Amino acid sequence: MKPPTAAQRRIIEAADPETGRLSGTPAQLTGLVRARLAFRHPRPPHAYFLSPAGHRVRDEAVRRPVPDPAGPSADPGVFAARTGTEAAVAGSEGAARAREVRGAWEGLLELRRMTNADGARDRPCAWERTHLVQAAALALEAAGLPPARPGQEGYEVRGTPQPEAVAVREPSPDGLRACAAALERAGWQVGEHAGPRGGSRYLLASPRRT
Repeated sequence: MKPPTAAQRRIIEAADPETGRLSGTPAQLTGLVRARLAFRHPRPPHAYFLSPAGHRVRDEAVRRPVPDPAGPSADPGVFAARTGTEAAVAGSEGAARAREVRGAWEGLLELRRMTNADGARDRPCAWERTHLVQAAALALEAAGLPPARPGQEGYEVRGTPQPEAVAVREPSPDGLRACAAALERAGWQVGEHAGPRGGSRYLLASPRRT
């Protein structure tokens, strides 16, 4: 059996903890059934539930320690947004990377819909508040902005001592403004600050709650 995709894992992990009932688009739920990770109840309303294999995937996720979101993904098969702090760029590039980013962003919007109490897709969800660096980096990469690479300029996303806040640096003033606009569109509160002793300006961003 093929391992579930990152989007499928998010749906599995968001299943009802008591019943294993799943929420998602018809295509996503059908894909889980094909992967033998879910089944459709034969009686109306024909809801979808985790199969025994799906329960095992969720149980493994609960037991698995959460990796540092600022670092590389612990599982090379799981998508990780690029923060611009990587020592080297690995994985797909070009059109293939763009497809991965679009899929991850759509998956995150669906996770917002499923886990925000009001179903809002324009406001960050609990997962984003516990994975601040990866969530902010995904919002920037999904907006088409380039992360920094060895020898190339671009944005960098790093954690901060402040609760629920990340720092975003971009050497170009226009690039910094573009990062602020992208994060605001993604539901983040953003403020621009100057570094100590007249240092370069940077952003502090936090997931919006309302």
